[in-house]
Amino acid sequence: MLTSFRGLTAPLLAGCAFVATPAFAAETAADDSLLSEPSAASVEALPDAAPAAADNVVDPVVDQASIALAAVERDAYIPTDDQANSVGDESGFELSGNVALVSDYRFRGVSFSDGDFALQGGIDLGHSSGFYIGTWASSISGGSPYGELELDVYAGWSGDISDGVTVDVGLLYYIYPTEGELANLLGVETDYFEPYASISTTLGPVGATLGVAYAWDQDSLGGSDNLYIYTDFEAGIPNTPLTLTAHLGYTDGVFATSGSGESFDWGLGISAAVGENLSIGFNYVDTEGPSIEDFTDAGFFVTIGYSM
Repeated sequence: MLTSFRGLTAPLLAGCAFVATPAFAAETAADDSLLSEPSAASVEALPDAAPAAADNVVDPVVDQASIALAAVERDAYIPTDDQANSVGDESGFELSGNVALVSDYRFRGVSFSDGDFALQGGIDLGHSSGFYIGTWASSISGGSPYGELELDVYAGWSGDISDGVTVDVGLLYYIYPTEGELANLLGVETDYFEPYASISTTLGPVGATLGVAYAWDQDSLGGSDNLYIYTDFEAGIPNTPLTLTAHLGYTDGVFATSGSGESFDWGLGISAAVGENLSIGFNYVDTEGPSIEDFTDAGFFVTIGYSM
């Protein structure tokens, strides 16, 4: 991400020493819409809050509508359509996907697309046991050590631990397959791992998520680590296709946007469902620290997403 905070910190750290969302469940979402963090989760760039996969599963948001992956048992007879569907349901697997066009890829308040449009999309394969694997990708600004593509791969488990309380835990791997010449010249590593966890519940009509993602010290982080804690809220407006979202995140580490090494990012959004699979979101995003145009400056951003 050319002007992304990661794009600035990596060469600086290499010389002298911020999306999901989200992942398969709901962190990968907000992080990538309000923050535009996958995440977690897949997560990191859709208008609604996503699981985390981190601030990234996160996330980095489009409603994730899933379709059943038909699985037909091989037997001594050809099953009828009803039998085949029954077998598919019993397999316990679900395959889902999403694509989105965003006016600016914001990851934890920081632009990873230099203030330009970005094309994003992901695929998730989940099982009724709660285990899942997935991948999510986004175009980013070219010319930085990170190249022109971010590819997130994640795996985890999501399920209810009590009535109305859902937990999501997993591991997300940020990959930059087209890392730029600057990274090669400086010998900078760009890929890194980030475990994540979140807990979600409802507070009356409001859905609430509290999540954390921690990237331990790795070469791509200049030997430093990064802690990200966030909370997301969403509430549907009765008798309308509209959903309101709110996000607050806290960074302590190499991705902080202020000189103290700690910073907050926040956002507000509204999304509208258009039919069963299409959604449009409008988000306001800001972050603590110096306001740098097309990097950390506050602004309004648009997301158009389609889920399958």
